[in-house]
Amino acid sequence: MLEWPVSKRPDVDDELVDRVRQGDLDAFNQIVAAYQDRIYNLCLRMLGSPQAAEDAAQDTFMSAYRNAGKLRGANVRSWLFRIASNTCIDEVRKRQRRPLVSLDRPSSDDDARPVEVPDEDPGPEKRTLQSELHDAVQEALLDLPGDQRLAVTLCDLEGFQYEEIADAMGISVGTVKSRISRGRARLREAIRGRPELFEHYLRPIDEGGRA
Repeated sequence: MLEWPVSKRPDVDDELVDRVRQGDLDAFNQIVAAYQDRIYNLCLRMLGSPQAAEDAAQDTFMSAYRNAGKLRGANVRSWLFRIASNTCIDEVRKRQRRPLVSLDRPSSDDDARPVEVPDEDPGPEKRTLQSELHDAVQEALLDLPGDQRLAVTLCDLEGFQYEEIADAMGISVGTVKSRISRGRARLREAIRGRPELFEHYLRPIDEGGRA
């Protein structure tokens, strides 16, 4: 079975959030320290470039600080990921205005299972293979339309619930489920196109189409 470990949620208490809302820079820097890796990783998944990811993450935190007074309750994760999601989607849309390769391949809703990557502790040979697997999945992820890429990333890599994704993306839960289903189906299609990398991890498909 393929597995990609879901990011863990940092501990951010109500008192810290209150200080952030009041403009306490030290408190905000603690928020940045707690979430900067996760925000960067989301941006990297979405944009594929370390430099672009750094820029998007920086823009996310700058925007968050400018709007800290709007934060309500201890929903820091959703708040930051909403800002990061919007930042990345804006950048993806800019890129899609001048695409090098079409992102409009046919997709299917048939497979709604998550696409995951191994996280077991491997030996040197398996570690090399898993690095190749990681790169292949990332390449396939970047080939998804931006909205599907974001939904899959938030769900399968960040462990967001459908309702949280809907809030972060500003869409309905039904639309979230549809985008995740389409994105996963495309990823699994891409994975099955690389049997030399994935044959040891993919389950066989039975006659009913189930893995």
